[in-house]
Amino acid sequence: MESQTGARERTFFGHPRGLATLFGTEMWERFSYYGMRAILVLFLTASPARGGMGLPGVTAIGVYGVYIASVYLLALAGGWLSDRVFGARRAVLYGGSVIMAGHVSMAVPSGGGFVWLGLILIALGSGMMKPNISAMVGDLYRHEDDARRDSGYSVFYMGVNVGAFAGIQVVPWLQRGDRWHLAFGAAAVGMAFGLLQYVLGKRHLKGAGEHAEHRLTPEERARFVRVALPSGGAAVAAMVLWAVTGTLNLDRFTIVLTVVSAAVPAAYFAFLFLGSHEITPRERTRLVAYLWLFIAAAIFWMIYDQAGGALTLFAQHQTDLNVLGFEIPAGWVSNVNSLAIIILAPVFAEIWIKAGDRFGTPLKFAAALVLVGLSFVVMALAADAASGGTKVSIMWLISVYLVQTLGELFISPVGLSVTNKLAPQAFVNQMMGVWFLAVALGDSIGGQAYRLTRVVPMPWYFLILAIFAVIAGLVMLACARRLSRLMGD
Repeated sequence: MESQTGARERTFFGHPRGLATLFGTEMWERFSYYGMRAILVLFLTASPARGGMGLPGVTAIGVYGVYIASVYLLALAGGWLSDRVFGARRAVLYGGSVIMAGHVSMAVPSGGGFVWLGLILIALGSGMMKPNISAMVGDLYRHEDDARRDSGYSVFYMGVNVGAFAGIQVVPWLQRGDRWHLAFGAAAVGMAFGLLQYVLGKRHLKGAGEHAEHRLTPEERARFVRVALPSGGAAVAAMVLWAVTGTLNLDRFTIVLTVVSAAVPAAYFAFLFLGSHEITPRERTRLVAYLWLFIAAAIFWMIYDQAGGALTLFAQHQTDLNVLGFEIPAGWVSNVNSLAIIILAPVFAEIWIKAGDRFGTPLKFAAALVLVGLSFVVMALAADAASGGTKVSIMWLISVYLVQTLGELFISPVGLSVTNKLAPQAFVNQMMGVWFLAVALGDSIGGQAYRLTRVVPMPWYFLILAIFAVIAGLVMLACARRLSRLMGD
């Protein structure tokens, strides 16, 4: 029986077969997410005559930053609902359905109201889906010390990037000639495929995510219905009203959401350290190390996720996109990252298995920070070369994305794995949401950081962020041994 079970568990790259279901679902969700993201800033800055929103570049990147931040900020609520109400399996299904509705809304060619409503729905659905599908990957490995865990997350992360690559190829291609809403519709179709694949393959998940791990007591449920539901409903209604009427000042709104992106993780960590009675002393010690990793991740994403904002605008306006006589869409350039990860993720998965504990998580995070900082050193040189008005070679951006890809493979799948490993037992799915709060914090600050371009030249903007990331990486390197001890490694 054991050998038969082992054989069944090795039906997908040597991992439990349920990983194939989660791999495929996340692949299609990322198709829709990254495909739409590749054209979002271009759509926001395009003139109304071209079917766009006509926003200034700084405002558009601010909106882009807080939208991406909201996707991950809401992951904490999605993790809580999974832990306490739905269970991860149903949370993924509900979240994917809301995401699809959001893309359908954006595909309606009826002005800005449906666009803002669509972005809100995508953020809400992603908050429900993202932390829970990632947590279910960890649930496939029954033992905390299973050596396949980091490798499994790397394989899962390859699925993320297969979807991202396909979405970035298809959606910007359909958008050519300002066919924005046709492209948004393609993202909706991608999410529909993801939902279908999830429903058909859920039998392979065994018990992963089937039930809420810490279901609300009757008293807690009554309090939730009495307080949380009306408050949440009022907030959603206010957001929908703003989306439909377009009456809120966008610049102020992005600043407010950036403050919220910083306040939420600060409040949640304060609760974990000071307010929760469900965390053991050993778990609290491990959380101290995790807090350092969280800050490092936020700095990484602050730079990395400017791919869809500052780097996409640089590709459109300051890069020669003629390749062998063919003018490629600006949104395609960032696909270098997805293609590189598809190639390199299996390699890194094998490296982490062979390295074992010799290359600890803090060292991996330090390497990621240094690499992402160096990528913006390259970006500063590219911006300096373009400062005279000459469009630069696409090889500059390709080099930036290749360096960032190496950094991403050091931090992103490893971060998912270490979050699952260090999470207190009472907060497993919520902690996966906390990991995504690091992305939210970094993205929102990155969106606001672009305002520096109003007072400093573009080369200096990239160089300032590069120096900050490299210094953060060196600090992480200096603290790596102590952090490993706190983690129990």
